[in-house]
Amino acid sequence: MIGSIASIVPPIIAIVMVLLTKRVILSLGFGILSAAILISLDGHSFFTVLGKGMIASLWDGGAFNWSNIFIMLFILLLGIITAFVSLSGGTRAFADWATRRVKTRRGAKLLTVFLGLLFFIDDYFNALAVGQIARPISDKQRVSRAQLAYFIDSTSAPICVVSPISSWGAFLIGQLASILGAAAIVTYSPLSAFVLMAPMNFYVVATLIFVFYFALTNVSFGGMRDHEMRAIETGELYDASKDIPGELKEDFPEHSYGRVRDLVLPIVVLILVTFTMMFITGARASDSMSIWAIFEETDVPLSLAVGGLIGASLAVALYIGQMKKNETASWGWVGTALKTGIQSMAPAVLILFFAWALTDFIGTLETGSYLASIVEQTNVSPAFLPFVLFIFGGLIAFSTGTSWGSFGILLPIAADVMIATDVSLLLPAMSAVLAGAVFGDHCSPISDTTILSATGAGCNHIDHVSTQLPYAILSALVAGFGYLVFAFTTSIVISLIALLIVMVIVLTVLSKRSKMPVAL
Repeated sequence: MIGSIASIVPPIIAIVMVLLTKRVILSLGFGILSAAILISLDGHSFFTVLGKGMIASLWDGGAFNWSNIFIMLFILLLGIITAFVSLSGGTRAFADWATRRVKTRRGAKLLTVFLGLLFFIDDYFNALAVGQIARPISDKQRVSRAQLAYFIDSTSAPICVVSPISSWGAFLIGQLASILGAAAIVTYSPLSAFVLMAPMNFYVVATLIFVFYFALTNVSFGGMRDHEMRAIETGELYDASKDIPGELKEDFPEHSYGRVRDLVLPIVVLILVTFTMMFITGARASDSMSIWAIFEETDVPLSLAVGGLIGASLAVALYIGQMKKNETASWGWVGTALKTGIQSMAPAVLILFFAWALTDFIGTLETGSYLASIVEQTNVSPAFLPFVLFIFGGLIAFSTGTSWGSFGILLPIAADVMIATDVSLLLPAMSAVLAGAVFGDHCSPISDTTILSATGAGCNHIDHVSTQLPYAILSALVAGFGYLVFAFTTSIVISLIALLIVMVIVLTVLSKRSKMPVAL
Protein backbone atom coordinates (compact mmCIF):
# COMPACT_ATOMS: atom_id res chain seq x y z
CA MET A 1 0.00 0.00 0.00
CA ILE A 2 2.94 2.30 0.66
CA GLY A 3 3.81 4.45 -2.35
CA SER A 4 0.81 3.18 -4.32
CA ILE A 5 -2.41 4.76 -5.50
CA ALA A 6 -4.00 3.62 -2.23
CA SER A 7 -1.78 6.14 -0.40
CA ILE A 8 -3.96 9.03 -1.56
CA VAL A 9 -7.09 7.54 0.07
CA PRO A 10 -6.55 8.84 3.66
CA PRO A 11 -6.08 12.51 2.72
CA ILE A 12 -9.04 12.29 0.33
CA ILE A 13 -11.22 10.82 3.09
CA ALA A 14 -10.18 13.52 5.56
CA ILE A 15 -10.58 16.41 3.13
CA VAL A 16 -13.94 15.27 1.73
CA MET A 17 -15.33 14.60 5.21
CA VAL A 18 -14.15 18.01 6.43
CA LEU A 19 -15.95 19.76 3.58
CA LEU A 20 -19.11 17.67 3.92
CA THR A 21 -19.51 17.33 7.69
CA LYS A 22 -17.76 20.55 8.85
CA ARG A 23 -16.44 18.47 11.79
CA VAL A 24 -12.69 18.80 11.59
CA ILE A 25 -11.44 16.49 14.33
CA LEU A 26 -13.86 13.71 13.36
CA SER A 27 -12.77 13.98 9.72
CA LEU A 28 -9.08 14.00 10.58
CA GLY A 29 -9.70 11.01 12.84
CA PHE A 30 -11.23 8.99 10.00
CA GLY A 31 -8.30 9.94 7.78
CA ILE A 32 -5.89 8.74 10.48
CA LEU A 33 -7.76 5.45 10.98
CA SER A 34 -7.84 4.74 7.25
CA ALA A 35 -4.09 5.45 6.99
CA ALA A 36 -3.33 3.17 9.95
CA ILE A 37 -5.38 0.38 8.35
CA LEU A 38 -3.50 0.72 5.04
CA ILE A 39 -0.11 0.68 6.76
CA SER A 40 -1.07 -2.34 8.90
CA LEU A 41 -1.94 -4.28 5.73
CA ASP A 42 1.79 -4.45 5.01
CA GLY A 43 2.25 -6.75 7.99
CA HIS A 44 2.24 -4.29 10.89
CA SER A 45 0.05 -4.32 14.00
CA PHE A 46 -2.83 -1.88 13.56
CA PHE A 47 -2.76 -0.65 17.17
CA THR A 48 1.03 -0.27 17.12
CA VAL A 49 0.86 1.75 13.91
CA LEU A 50 -1.99 3.88 15.24
CA GLY A 51 -0.29 4.52 18.57
CA LYS A 52 3.09 5.44 17.09
CA GLY A 53 1.50 7.66 14.46
CA MET A 54 -0.65 9.54 16.97
CA ILE A 55 2.26 10.45 19.24
CA ALA A 56 4.82 10.97 16.46
CA SER A 57 4.14 14.71 16.37
CA LEU A 58 5.13 14.96 20.06
CA TRP A 59 7.45 11.98 20.59
CA ASP A 60 9.43 10.50 17.72
CA GLY A 61 12.59 8.44 17.54
CA GLY A 62 12.89 8.18 21.32
CA ALA A 63 12.90 11.95 21.87
CA PHE A 64 10.44 14.77 22.26
CA ASN A 65 9.48 16.65 19.10
CA TRP A 66 10.21 20.00 20.68
CA SER A 67 9.34 21.99 17.56
CA ASN A 68 5.70 20.90 17.61
CA ILE A 69 5.51 21.14 21.40
CA PHE A 70 6.79 24.73 21.29
CA ILE A 71 4.26 25.64 18.57
CA MET A 72 1.40 24.26 20.69
CA LEU A 73 2.75 26.08 23.75
CA PHE A 74 2.95 29.33 21.80
CA ILE A 75 -0.69 29.02 20.71
CA LEU A 76 -1.79 28.50 24.32
CA LEU A 77 0.34 31.46 25.45
CA LEU A 78 -1.28 33.57 22.75
CA GLY A 79 -4.66 32.65 24.22
CA ILE A 80 -3.43 33.80 27.63
CA ILE A 81 -2.22 37.10 26.17
CA THR A 82 -5.60 37.59 24.49
CA ALA A 83 -7.43 36.91 27.77
CA PHE A 84 -5.32 39.30 29.84
CA VAL A 85 -5.33 42.20 27.36
CA SER A 86 -9.11 41.82 27.30
CA LEU A 87 -9.34 41.57 31.12
CA SER A 88 -7.13 44.63 31.56
CA GLY A 89 -9.23 46.63 29.08
CA GLY A 90 -6.37 46.85 26.59
CA THR A 91 -8.35 45.40 23.69
CA ARG A 92 -11.14 47.94 24.13
CA ALA A 93 -8.71 50.84 24.59
CA PHE A 94 -6.70 49.85 21.52
CA ALA A 95 -9.86 49.45 19.44
CA ASP A 96 -11.06 52.91 20.51
CA TRP A 97 -7.63 54.42 19.80
CA ALA A 98 -7.34 52.73 16.42
CA THR A 99 -10.87 53.68 15.39
CA ARG A 100 -9.99 57.36 15.73
CA ARG A 101 -7.17 56.78 13.24
CA VAL A 102 -8.45 53.94 11.09
CA LYS A 103 -11.96 55.19 10.38
CA THR A 104 -13.04 52.98 7.49
CA ARG A 105 -13.37 49.30 6.59
CA ARG A 106 -10.92 49.89 3.76
CA GLY A 107 -8.37 51.24 6.22
CA ALA A 108 -8.80 48.24 8.53
CA LYS A 109 -8.37 45.79 5.66
CA LEU A 110 -5.34 47.59 4.23
CA LEU A 111 -3.73 47.70 7.66
CA THR A 112 -4.05 43.91 7.91
CA VAL A 113 -2.53 43.45 4.46
CA PHE A 114 0.41 45.76 5.19
CA LEU A 115 1.06 44.02 8.50
CA GLY A 116 1.02 40.69 6.66
CA LEU A 117 3.66 41.97 4.26
CA LEU A 118 5.70 43.54 7.06
CA PHE A 119 5.98 40.36 9.16
CA PHE A 120 7.78 38.38 6.47
CA ILE A 121 10.11 36.54 8.87
CA ASP A 122 7.99 33.39 9.28
CA ASP A 123 4.48 32.29 8.30
CA TYR A 124 3.53 30.93 11.77
CA PHE A 125 4.73 34.14 13.39
CA ASN A 126 2.98 36.18 10.71
CA ALA A 127 -0.39 34.43 11.02
CA LEU A 128 -0.64 34.65 14.79
CA ALA A 129 0.95 38.05 15.40
CA VAL A 130 -0.93 39.89 12.64
CA GLY A 131 -4.21 38.46 13.90
CA GLN A 132 -3.59 39.77 17.42
CA ILE A 133 -2.87 43.30 16.19
CA ALA A 134 -5.45 43.58 13.42
CA ARG A 135 -8.42 41.81 14.99
CA PRO A 136 -9.55 44.62 17.36
CA ILE A 137 -9.43 47.12 14.50
CA SER A 138 -11.15 44.93 11.90
CA ASP A 139 -13.79 43.95 14.48
CA LYS A 140 -14.52 47.61 15.16
CA GLN A 141 -14.95 48.28 11.44
CA ARG A 142 -17.15 45.16 10.97
CA VAL A 143 -14.75 43.22 8.79
CA SER A 144 -15.78 39.58 9.00
CA ARG A 145 -13.39 37.15 10.65
CA ALA A 146 -13.47 35.06 7.45
CA GLN A 147 -12.09 37.94 5.40
CA LEU A 148 -9.53 38.73 8.10
CA ALA A 149 -8.34 35.11 7.95
CA TYR A 150 -8.13 35.34 4.15
CA PHE A 151 -5.95 38.46 4.32
CA ILE A 152 -3.69 36.83 6.93
CA ASP A 153 -3.33 33.51 5.10
CA SER A 154 -2.87 35.10 1.67
CA THR A 155 -0.06 37.39 2.79
CA SER A 156 1.86 35.09 5.18
CA ALA A 157 3.07 32.20 2.99
CA PRO A 158 3.12 34.21 -0.28
CA ILE A 159 5.42 36.88 1.15
CA CYS A 160 7.60 34.34 3.01
CA VAL A 161 8.13 32.19 -0.10
CA VAL A 162 9.65 35.12 -2.03
CA SER A 163 11.52 36.77 0.86
CA PRO A 164 15.16 35.69 1.20
CA ILE A 165 15.30 37.00 4.78
CA SER A 166 12.79 34.54 6.23
CA SER A 167 12.66 30.99 7.52
CA TRP A 168 11.17 29.95 4.16
CA GLY A 169 13.81 31.81 2.17
CA ALA A 170 16.64 30.28 4.17
CA PHE A 171 15.21 26.78 3.75
CA LEU A 172 14.73 27.22 0.00
CA ILE A 173 18.15 28.80 -0.56
CA GLY A 174 19.61 25.78 1.19
CA GLN A 175 17.63 23.50 -1.12
CA LEU A 176 18.80 25.44 -4.17
CA ALA A 177 22.43 25.27 -3.01
CA SER A 178 22.19 21.49 -2.88
CA ILE A 179 20.48 21.24 -6.28
CA LEU A 180 22.76 23.67 -8.10
CA GLY A 181 25.86 22.22 -6.46
CA ALA A 182 24.97 18.66 -7.44
CA ALA A 183 24.45 19.77 -11.06
CA ALA A 184 27.61 21.92 -11.04
CA ILE A 185 25.62 24.96 -12.20
CA VAL A 186 27.63 28.15 -11.64
CA THR A 187 25.60 30.56 -13.77
CA TYR A 188 24.01 31.95 -10.61
CA SER A 189 24.37 31.52 -6.87
CA PRO A 190 21.59 29.97 -4.73
CA LEU A 191 20.64 33.46 -3.48
CA SER A 192 20.54 35.05 -6.94
CA ALA A 193 18.55 32.05 -8.23
CA PHE A 194 16.04 32.51 -5.42
CA VAL A 195 15.66 36.23 -6.17
CA LEU A 196 15.28 35.58 -9.91
CA MET A 197 12.55 33.01 -9.20
CA ALA A 198 10.33 35.48 -7.33
CA PRO A 199 8.65 37.12 -10.38
CA MET A 200 8.24 33.66 -11.92
CA ASN A 201 5.99 32.62 -9.02
CA PHE A 202 2.77 33.53 -10.80
CA TYR A 203 0.52 32.31 -7.97
CA VAL A 204 2.15 34.71 -5.51
CA VAL A 205 1.89 37.57 -8.01
CA ALA A 206 -1.81 36.88 -8.62
CA THR A 207 -2.60 36.31 -4.93
CA LEU A 208 -1.00 39.54 -3.72
CA ILE A 209 -2.69 41.60 -6.44
CA PHE A 210 -6.05 40.07 -5.55
CA VAL A 211 -5.43 40.70 -1.84
CA PHE A 212 -4.79 44.40 -2.42
CA TYR A 213 -7.79 44.64 -4.74
CA PHE A 214 -10.19 43.09 -2.23
CA ALA A 215 -8.76 45.26 0.54
CA LEU A 216 -9.22 48.43 -1.51
CA THR A 217 -12.73 47.66 -2.74
CA ASN A 218 -16.00 46.36 -1.37
CA VAL A 219 -16.04 43.53 -3.87
CA SER A 220 -16.64 40.07 -2.45
CA PHE A 221 -17.96 36.78 -3.84
CA GLY A 222 -18.81 33.23 -2.84
CA GLY A 223 -19.26 32.36 0.80
CA MET A 224 -17.09 35.33 1.74
CA ARG A 225 -19.80 37.67 0.52
CA ASP A 226 -22.32 36.15 2.94
CA HIS A 227 -19.91 36.59 5.86
CA GLU A 228 -19.16 40.17 4.88
CA MET A 229 -22.80 41.16 4.43
CA ARG A 230 -23.75 39.64 7.78
CA ALA A 231 -20.89 41.47 9.50
CA ILE A 232 -21.84 44.80 7.94
CA GLU A 233 -25.60 44.55 8.40
CA THR A 234 -25.81 42.86 11.82
CA GLY A 235 -22.36 43.26 13.39
CA GLU A 236 -22.01 39.47 13.64
CA LEU A 237 -18.42 38.88 12.64
CA TYR A 238 -18.69 35.08 12.80
CA ASP A 239 -21.15 32.28 13.50
CA ALA A 240 -21.18 32.11 17.30
CA SER A 241 -22.61 28.57 17.19
CA LYS A 242 -19.27 27.25 15.85
CA ASP A 243 -15.90 26.78 17.54
CA ILE A 244 -13.95 30.00 17.23
CA PRO A 245 -10.27 29.67 18.27
CA GLY A 246 -9.11 32.51 20.45
CA GLU A 247 -12.64 33.70 21.19
CA LEU A 248 -13.05 34.19 24.93
CA LYS A 249 -16.07 32.57 26.56
CA GLU A 250 -15.78 34.47 29.85
CA ASP A 251 -17.46 37.87 30.32
CA PHE A 252 -14.77 39.89 32.05
CA PRO A 253 -15.84 42.89 34.20
CA GLU A 254 -15.94 46.21 32.38
CA HIS A 255 -13.89 49.13 33.67
CA SER A 256 -12.19 52.29 32.42
CA TYR A 257 -8.63 51.57 33.50
CA GLY A 258 -7.49 49.91 30.29
CA ARG A 259 -4.77 51.61 28.28
CA VAL A 260 -3.48 51.12 24.75
CA ARG A 261 -0.19 49.94 26.21
CA ASP A 262 -1.96 46.98 27.85
CA LEU A 263 -2.33 45.47 24.37
CA VAL A 264 0.55 47.05 22.50
CA LEU A 265 3.37 46.31 24.95
CA PRO A 266 2.79 42.52 25.22
CA ILE A 267 2.53 42.19 21.44
CA VAL A 268 5.55 44.41 20.74
CA VAL A 269 7.61 42.54 23.34
CA LEU A 270 6.47 39.22 21.86
CA ILE A 271 7.62 40.34 18.40
CA LEU A 272 10.95 41.76 19.56
CA VAL A 273 11.82 38.79 21.76
CA THR A 274 10.81 36.31 19.05
CA PHE A 275 12.93 38.08 16.43
CA THR A 276 15.88 38.34 18.84
CA MET A 277 15.63 34.65 19.73
CA MET A 278 15.50 33.71 16.04
CA PHE A 279 18.73 35.61 15.54
CA ILE A 280 20.39 34.07 18.62
CA THR A 281 19.36 30.48 17.89
CA GLY A 282 20.34 30.83 14.24
CA ALA A 283 23.75 32.34 15.07
CA ARG A 284 24.48 29.60 17.61
CA ALA A 285 23.42 26.75 15.34
CA SER A 286 25.25 28.07 12.28
CA ASP A 287 28.27 29.44 14.20
CA SER A 288 28.14 32.31 11.75
CA MET A 289 27.01 35.92 11.59
CA SER A 290 25.85 35.60 7.98
CA ILE A 291 22.18 36.59 7.78
CA TRP A 292 21.48 33.75 5.33
CA ALA A 293 23.13 31.15 7.56
CA ILE A 294 21.31 32.48 10.62
CA PHE A 295 17.85 32.23 9.04
CA GLU A 296 18.64 28.81 7.62
CA GLU A 297 19.48 27.44 11.08
CA THR A 298 17.15 29.50 13.28
CA ASP A 299 14.80 27.70 15.67
CA VAL A 300 11.46 29.38 14.97
CA PRO A 301 9.28 27.25 17.34
CA LEU A 302 11.61 27.83 20.31
CA SER A 303 11.78 31.53 19.50
CA LEU A 304 7.99 31.76 19.35
CA ALA A 305 7.63 29.93 22.68
CA VAL A 306 10.10 32.23 24.45
CA GLY A 307 8.52 35.33 22.91
CA GLY A 308 5.06 34.10 23.86
CA LEU A 309 6.11 33.32 27.43
CA ILE A 310 7.61 36.76 28.00
CA GLY A 311 4.71 38.48 26.21
CA ALA A 312 2.18 36.58 28.33
CA SER A 313 4.11 37.35 31.52
CA LEU A 314 4.06 41.05 30.68
CA ALA A 315 0.30 40.94 29.94
CA VAL A 316 -0.29 39.35 33.37
CA ALA A 317 2.00 41.88 35.07
CA LEU A 318 0.20 44.84 33.46
CA TYR A 319 -3.13 43.54 34.79
CA ILE A 320 -1.72 42.93 38.27
CA GLY A 321 -0.42 46.51 38.20
CA GLN A 322 -4.04 47.72 37.97
CA MET A 323 -5.08 46.13 41.27
CA LYS A 324 -4.35 49.20 43.40
CA LYS A 325 -6.66 51.46 41.40
CA ASN A 326 -9.04 49.09 39.58
CA GLU A 327 -11.77 47.95 41.96
CA THR A 328 -12.74 45.06 39.65
CA ALA A 329 -9.20 43.63 39.52
CA SER A 330 -8.43 40.62 41.74
CA TRP A 331 -6.29 37.50 41.93
CA GLY A 332 -9.40 35.46 41.31
CA TRP A 333 -9.70 37.00 37.86
CA VAL A 334 -6.04 36.15 37.18
CA GLY A 335 -6.84 32.46 37.58
CA THR A 336 -10.00 32.82 35.51
CA ALA A 337 -8.13 34.56 32.69
CA LEU A 338 -5.42 31.88 32.62
CA LYS A 339 -8.05 29.17 32.38
CA THR A 340 -10.12 31.06 29.81
CA GLY A 341 -7.10 31.83 27.62
CA ILE A 342 -6.01 28.20 27.52
CA GLN A 343 -9.55 26.97 26.86
CA SER A 344 -9.98 29.45 24.01
CA MET A 345 -7.01 27.94 22.13
CA ALA A 346 -7.57 24.29 23.06
CA PRO A 347 -9.67 23.53 19.92
CA ALA A 348 -6.95 24.94 17.65
CA VAL A 349 -4.24 22.94 19.44
CA LEU A 350 -6.31 19.75 19.16
CA ILE A 351 -6.96 20.28 15.44
CA LEU A 352 -3.26 20.97 14.88
CA PHE A 353 -2.31 17.80 16.78
CA PHE A 354 -4.64 15.67 14.64
CA ALA A 355 -3.44 17.39 11.44
CA TRP A 356 0.19 16.67 12.34
CA ALA A 357 -0.67 13.04 13.09
CA LEU A 358 -2.39 12.65 9.71
CA THR A 359 0.58 14.31 7.99
CA ASP A 360 2.90 11.78 9.64
CA PHE A 361 0.74 8.88 8.43
CA ILE A 362 0.65 10.35 4.93
CA GLY A 363 4.44 10.60 5.02
CA THR A 364 4.69 6.93 5.99
CA LEU A 365 2.39 6.02 3.10
CA GLU A 366 4.63 8.09 0.79
CA THR A 367 1.65 9.85 -0.76
CA GLY A 368 3.82 12.72 -1.97
CA SER A 369 6.35 10.37 -3.53
CA TYR A 370 3.57 8.53 -5.38
CA LEU A 371 2.21 11.75 -6.84
CA ALA A 372 5.74 12.88 -7.70
CA SER A 373 6.37 9.62 -9.58
CA ILE A 374 3.48 10.52 -11.86
CA VAL A 375 5.27 13.77 -12.71
CA GLU A 376 8.43 11.87 -13.65
CA GLN A 377 6.41 9.68 -15.99
CA THR A 378 4.75 12.66 -17.67
CA ASN A 379 5.83 12.75 -21.31
CA VAL A 380 5.31 16.36 -22.35
CA SER A 381 7.37 19.11 -23.94
CA PRO A 382 9.86 20.68 -21.47
CA ALA A 383 8.21 24.08 -21.94
CA PHE A 384 4.95 22.68 -20.55
CA LEU A 385 6.60 21.17 -17.48
CA PRO A 386 6.31 24.35 -15.33
CA PHE A 387 2.53 24.18 -15.87
CA VAL A 388 2.52 20.45 -15.02
CA LEU A 389 4.71 21.00 -11.94
CA PHE A 390 2.43 23.82 -10.78
CA ILE A 391 -0.56 21.46 -10.87
CA PHE A 392 1.24 18.59 -9.14
CA GLY A 393 2.78 20.92 -6.57
CA GLY A 394 -0.76 21.99 -5.69
CA LEU A 395 -2.02 18.39 -5.54
CA ILE A 396 0.79 17.23 -3.27
CA ALA A 397 0.48 20.18 -0.87
CA PHE A 398 -3.32 19.86 -0.84
CA SER A 399 -3.12 16.13 -0.13
CA THR A 400 -0.34 16.23 2.45
CA GLY A 401 -1.13 19.57 4.08
CA THR A 402 2.45 20.79 3.81
CA SER A 403 4.06 23.09 1.27
CA TRP A 404 7.56 22.43 2.64
CA GLY A 405 7.07 18.70 2.09
CA SER A 406 6.09 19.47 -1.51
CA PHE A 407 9.25 21.56 -1.92
CA GLY A 408 11.40 18.71 -0.64
CA ILE A 409 9.77 16.17 -2.95
CA LEU A 410 9.32 18.09 -6.19
CA LEU A 411 12.22 20.57 -6.35
CA PRO A 412 14.88 17.87 -6.93
CA ILE A 413 12.62 16.15 -9.49
CA ALA A 414 12.01 19.43 -11.33
CA ALA A 415 15.75 20.13 -11.36
CA ASP A 416 16.69 16.67 -12.61
CA VAL A 417 14.13 16.76 -15.42
CA MET A 418 15.06 20.26 -16.57
CA ILE A 419 18.81 19.70 -16.42
CA ALA A 420 18.34 16.60 -18.57
CA THR A 421 16.04 18.31 -21.08
CA ASP A 422 16.38 22.12 -21.13
CA VAL A 423 18.46 23.77 -18.40
CA SER A 424 17.27 27.24 -19.47
CA LEU A 425 13.86 26.33 -17.98
CA LEU A 426 15.30 25.28 -14.62
CA LEU A 427 14.32 28.38 -12.63
CA PRO A 428 10.78 28.68 -14.08
CA ALA A 429 10.19 24.99 -13.35
CA MET A 430 11.34 25.24 -9.74
CA SER A 431 9.38 28.47 -9.26
CA ALA A 432 6.26 26.68 -10.52
CA VAL A 433 6.82 24.06 -7.81
CA LEU A 434 6.86 26.80 -5.16
CA ALA A 435 3.75 28.40 -6.65
CA GLY A 436 1.80 25.15 -6.74
CA ALA A 437 2.83 24.18 -3.22
CA VAL A 438 1.61 27.49 -1.74
CA PHE A 439 -1.66 27.15 -3.70
CA GLY A 440 -2.26 23.62 -2.40
CA ASP A 441 -1.39 24.71 1.11
CA HIS A 442 -3.94 27.54 0.89
CA CYS A 443 -6.69 25.13 -0.14
CA SER A 444 -5.95 22.25 2.23
CA PRO A 445 -8.06 21.97 5.38
CA ILE A 446 -5.33 19.80 6.95
CA SER A 447 -2.60 22.41 6.45
CA ASP A 448 -1.04 23.77 9.66
CA THR A 449 -0.77 27.27 8.19
CA THR A 450 -4.48 27.19 7.31
CA ILE A 451 -5.27 26.20 10.89
CA LEU A 452 -3.01 28.89 12.35
CA SER A 453 -4.38 31.62 10.06
CA ALA A 454 -7.89 30.80 11.25
CA THR A 455 -6.60 30.81 14.84
CA GLY A 456 -4.91 34.17 14.45
CA ALA A 457 -8.06 35.70 12.97
CA GLY A 458 -10.41 34.10 15.49
CA CYS A 459 -12.27 32.42 12.65
CA ASN A 460 -13.84 28.98 12.50
CA HIS A 461 -11.45 26.68 10.68
CA ILE A 462 -13.94 25.38 8.12
CA ASP A 463 -15.37 28.85 7.50
CA HIS A 464 -11.86 29.98 6.62
CA VAL A 465 -11.24 27.04 4.30
CA SER A 466 -14.56 27.31 2.49
CA THR A 467 -14.43 31.09 2.02
CA GLN A 468 -10.78 31.25 0.96
CA LEU A 469 -11.06 28.32 -1.48
CA PRO A 470 -12.75 30.28 -4.35
CA TYR A 471 -10.19 33.07 -4.00
CA ALA A 472 -7.25 30.66 -4.04
CA ILE A 473 -8.67 28.81 -7.05
CA LEU A 474 -9.16 32.11 -8.89
CA SER A 475 -5.51 33.02 -8.25
CA ALA A 476 -4.46 29.54 -9.37
CA LEU A 477 -6.43 29.79 -12.62
CA VAL A 478 -4.72 33.08 -13.43
CA ALA A 479 -1.32 31.63 -12.50
CA GLY A 480 -2.00 28.51 -14.56
CA PHE A 481 -2.81 30.71 -17.55
CA GLY A 482 0.51 32.46 -17.05
CA TYR A 483 2.39 29.15 -17.09
CA LEU A 484 0.53 28.10 -20.24
CA VAL A 485 1.54 31.34 -21.96
CA PHE A 486 5.09 30.64 -20.85
CA ALA A 487 4.87 27.15 -22.43
CA PHE A 488 4.22 28.76 -25.82
CA THR A 489 6.53 31.77 -25.52
CA THR A 490 9.22 30.75 -22.96
CA SER A 491 9.24 34.42 -21.99
CA ILE A 492 8.64 35.44 -18.36
CA VAL A 493 7.98 39.06 -19.39
CA ILE A 494 5.31 38.12 -21.95
CA SER A 495 3.78 35.67 -19.48
CA LEU A 496 3.57 38.32 -16.75
CA ILE A 497 2.01 40.81 -19.16
CA ALA A 498 -0.56 38.20 -20.24
CA LEU A 499 -1.25 37.38 -16.60
CA LEU A 500 -1.81 41.03 -15.75
CA ILE A 501 -4.15 41.50 -18.72
CA VAL A 502 -6.24 38.53 -17.61
CA MET A 503 -6.30 39.89 -14.06
CA VAL A 504 -7.59 43.25 -15.29
CA ILE A 505 -10.38 41.47 -17.16
CA VAL A 506 -11.25 39.30 -14.13
CA LEU A 507 -11.25 42.25 -11.74
CA THR A 508 -13.39 44.29 -14.11
CA VAL A 509 -15.97 41.51 -14.24
CA LEU A 510 -15.87 41.08 -10.45
CA SER A 511 -16.29 44.81 -9.83
CA LYS A 512 -19.48 44.82 -11.89
CA ARG A 513 -21.03 41.58 -10.62
CA SER A 514 -19.79 41.19 -7.04
CA LYS A 515 -19.72 44.70 -5.63
CA MET A 516 -21.53 44.90 -2.31
CA PRO A 517 -24.02 47.73 -1.76
CA VAL A 518 -22.14 49.15 1.22
CA ALA A 519 -19.72 51.98 1.84
CA LEU A 520 -16.09 51.45 2.70
